[in-house]
Amino acid sequence: MIILFYLSSGLFLGWSLGANDAANVFGTAVGTRMIRFKTAAITASIFVILGAVIQGAGASHTLGKLGSVSTLAAAFTVALAAALTVYWMTRMRLPISTSQAIVGAIIGWNFYTDNPTDLTVLSKIVTTWISGPILGGIFAVLLFLLIKKFTKVTKIHLLYRDSYIRYGLLAVGAFGAYSLGANNIANVMGVFVSAIDLPTINLGIMELTGAEQLFLLGGVAIAVGIITYSKHVMETVGNTLMPLTPEAAIVVVLSQAIVLFIFSSQGLSNAFQSIGLPPIPLVPVSSSQVVIGSIIGIGLYKGGKEIKYNILGSISLGWIATPLVAGVIAFFMLFFVNNVFQKDVGGDRRIEQKEVVTYKGQDVASDEATILIDSSESNYSTNIPDKRGAANKEKASNRSVYALVGLLLSLLIISALFYLLYKEKKKIRHLKRRSKSAEEKYRLKMDNLEKSYKDKIHHQLDLGKELKFRQNEMVTMAMSIIHKNEFLSSLKEEIIKIKAGVKDHETRMGLNKLSLMITQDLSIDRDREKFQMHISEQHSNFIHRLTESFPKMTDNEKRLASLLRLNLSSKEIASILNISPKSVEMNRYRLRKKLKIDPKVPLSDFIRNF
Repeated sequence: MIILFYLSSGLFLGWSLGANDAANVFGTAVGTRMIRFKTAAITASIFVILGAVIQGAGASHTLGKLGSVSTLAAAFTVALAAALTVYWMTRMRLPISTSQAIVGAIIGWNFYTDNPTDLTVLSKIVTTWISGPILGGIFAVLLFLLIKKFTKVTKIHLLYRDSYIRYGLLAVGAFGAYSLGANNIANVMGVFVSAIDLPTINLGIMELTGAEQLFLLGGVAIAVGIITYSKHVMETVGNTLMPLTPEAAIVVVLSQAIVLFIFSSQGLSNAFQSIGLPPIPLVPVSSSQVVIGSIIGIGLYKGGKEIKYNILGSISLGWIATPLVAGVIAFFMLFFVNNVFQKDVGGDRRIEQKEVVTYKGQDVASDEATILIDSSESNYSTNIPDKRGAANKEKASNRSVYALVGLLLSLLIISALFYLLYKEKKKIRHLKRRSKSAEEKYRLKMDNLEKSYKDKIHHQLDLGKELKFRQNEMVTMAMSIIHKNEFLSSLKEEIIKIKAGVKDHETRMGLNKLSLMITQDLSIDRDREKFQMHISEQHSNFIHRLTESFPKMTDNEKRLASLLRLNLSSKEIASILNISPKSVEMNRYRLRKKLKIDPKVPLSDFIRNF
């Protein structure tokens, strides 16, 4: 039970890792509704546990070289310091890496216990912090080109393409979860491997060593984090750095999985050594930073216009601030656990206590030995441990001074970093306020434009209604003129018929006079003049365009074009103009020639669309 209590800090760190980093594997797929969260969570949980148990030893071994945390209390404290750093910096919305936090906490343990930090191992780890995102970007570009070439050659149908993308996201997500478990389990349980010695469990077909049992517990903790708390992160992830297409999302997840797999594969490292190449450092790598490197790689290939470069400065500050903060927190927590709770935290602190006890034992033994030897020999034998104790006390005092100086320097550096982070955050807030203000102005401008557009549309509709009304009015007037002229023409014909049968001279003279009046009315019609005036006013723009385009057009031709614009027939036009339909047809033919209209295009359609 006490072991589970000590493991709780590592399990909490694993839960945090699962809740946050699972979005790097399935975030885009779930956020774009390509894969359901339930399917993504179950797949990620299974494969993250498999990766942790099968391939998690390599990266843990490297962390052990950096600092072999030898007691349960120390391992609990180091893991808790890393977890608190991750939680606190995440709450402050600062860039954070679990890998960098655990490395900083182990170095803090080294400082407190006076254990030397292996600079060679540390340089390998720091190198991977830089090379991981770079490799992610390189792999992303190569894979993006490969998929682009494949889709161009295969020409997959759109319906099948959607299904293939779904299965592709699921497959690379499973591989990404496996690589995440294999590489990042060292962050969760690496510090407990040398502190806890569990007996091997024989399951018949396989055996679980003590380290593998710890990795299994850590994998389960990561899986619980994925299932319980990663849904919101997955559904909101997506366009933080650059918008991604589904194909680009597959590339990013796959490149991240390959990088994490490379830095956790003992077999691949041995294969490199066997052909004379340097071994691959097996270290935990930040999956978030590899994803960012992959996205930047694709963005640079596309021209780099869509990348939000301001995030790179925050990531760089995170690389420096995270291990320093974790190291200082671990140092103070170890001091508290060691001196307040009197728990052994390992290293020289434990050795010094044993040496003091030994010296006390030697003092007692020496006191007892004085019974058998003379006083001078007794004084000599009892003075030896006193001198050693004094030397050790002086050495411990010097180490405390060095540790205090180092701690003060670390605090100064951290203060400077946090000042820079504060300024950066303040700058970001200022930019957000400016962006929000600009967005509000833009929205207000767009609202005004939309309102103006709607007003213009309403005005155009009103104009259209008025135009239609005027056009209907002119058609009505034209029909009235036509009916009147038809009536007068038929009346004239009837008068002529009556006159032919009348022999009385006076009656014939009266009928002739009446026929002449009708003829004059047909020739001089005020309604026709009024109608033509309306036509000229209503179609002034049309007539102006005709005049500009065809300056040789006569007034009669323009009048004919205006009547054709009203969609009147040749017979109706003939009645309005008081000419024969045959004359109208001849005028239409001349008008077509003058306007140079294609024979296939109707004259009326050309006139209406002009």
